[in-house]
Amino acid sequence: MSHPGAPRGAGGLRSRTLSSRPFSVKAKLGTLVVVSVFITTGLLMIAVRTETELRFITVFSVIATLLLTQFVAHSLTAPLDEMNIVARSISNGDYTRRVRGADRRDELGDLASTINRMADDLEAQDRQRKELVANVSHELRTPIAALRAVLENVVDGVSSADPETMRTALKQTERLGRLVETLLDLSRLDNGVVPLKARRFEVWPYLSGVLKEANMVASQRAGIASGSGRHTRTDVHLHLDVSPPELTAHADPERIHQVVANLIDNAVKHSPPHGRVTVRARRGHHPESLDLEVLDEGPGIPESEWHRVFERFNRGSHGGDPANPAKSHGSGSDGGTGLGLAIARWAVDLHGGAIGVAESSRGCRIQVTLPGLPHPPG
Repeated sequence: MSHPGAPRGAGGLRSRTLSSRPFSVKAKLGTLVVVSVFITTGLLMIAVRTETELRFITVFSVIATLLLTQFVAHSLTAPLDEMNIVARSISNGDYTRRVRGADRRDELGDLASTINRMADDLEAQDRQRKELVANVSHELRTPIAALRAVLENVVDGVSSADPETMRTALKQTERLGRLVETLLDLSRLDNGVVPLKARRFEVWPYLSGVLKEANMVASQRAGIASGSGRHTRTDVHLHLDVSPPELTAHADPERIHQVVANLIDNAVKHSPPHGRVTVRARRGHHPESLDLEVLDEGPGIPESEWHRVFERFNRGSHGGDPANPAKSHGSGSDGGTGLGLAIARWAVDLHGGAIGVAESSRGCRIQVTLPGLPHPPG
């Protein structure tokens, strides 16, 4: 989300020794026995000195020992009852409950910490499963919309079924196939291993295709939105700036497509009427590395919100509002899921690159740095 933080290794689950547990269960039980013996012995000594009847001393000794035992037993069994309730809630799918008293300095404190960690891990896995479904839905929507636009244009007679049009349709079909292959590789995703199919490619024709597809998808969404009474942006001009024109890069084109397409989609949503979105590409500092920027002319993002932009599901209550650009990609009004920028960060992280919001005199400026070849050619 979470994506779940650092792995919990043996170091995080170290058991404490008795020397570091002055209040362990064993120590408490031993103390109970010792105190009970002292109480009984003390009462007997008082009885001898005061010539009190032994039966009264016996009754007082039993009562004191029972009260002390009850107190110690309650301190041991009450946490177990709470753990039992929390464990039942977890078994029923409620991962929000936690055991109190995890700071206890005994075995019950260790057990409470373990149960809480287990609940955290299960909650994170459940959240990841839901996010994966949302991610997949988000990524499938773009090629399906582009393919539908091509086919509808052919059926309506707007364009003919010439080889170029069919190649565009074939390209989207192939992309759908690659996305399905990614779904079949869930075991690697679960293990945190996602293979990158990095290769060398020319930046200008590649980004030109991404921008052309973005325009096609926007037109298709506009047609769907007009029939449902919703508004979709089609007035924003997309501009490509690549220097030098023969620039090449070494990365996974499919993952970079996710990055650029989602950044463009986000920039278009927050652009003013008839605004301009610029995709700029430059050579990086290392062999076949790449520096990308996506700039819009919207109101920009407050610096205090920069760290939240790439969070998953960061849509806000009024997503898509140009006056509130910090609400991440997507909105409830246009069917967005708040995952676009999170997906972009995920794809960049896979390359070992960096993505973030940069200072800009106007609008929003997102910078992406891709490291290129893992080692300089020797």
